[in-house]
Amino acid sequence: MANTAQAKKRARQAEDRRKRNMGQRSAVRTAIKQAVVAAQSGDKTRAAEALRAATPVIDSMARKGMISKNKAARHKSRLNQRIRALPA
Repeated sequence: MANTAQAKKRARQAEDRRKRNMGQRSAVRTAIKQAVVAAQSGDKTRAAEALRAATPVIDSMARKGMISKNKAARHKSRLNQRIRALPA
C-alpha cells in the first residue's frame, strides 16, 4: 500500500493508464478480428473495407507505443494477404 502522497498519486495514475490501455488494446483486437471475420466470410469488398477501417487503428496504437511498429506492420500485412487471396 502506498504510504506517501507521491506514491498514492502514482498508484492513481497507474490505474488510470491501465484502464486507458485496456480500452485501446481492446479496440485494436476488435478491429483486427472484424477484418479477419470479414475475410473469412469470402466477401472481398467487405473484407477490404474492414481492413481500411482497421489500418488507422493499428497505426495509431503503434504510434502510441501500445504495440511495436513491426507488430503493426505484421498484422496489416497478414490481413492484406488474406484479403488478396480471396477470389474476386
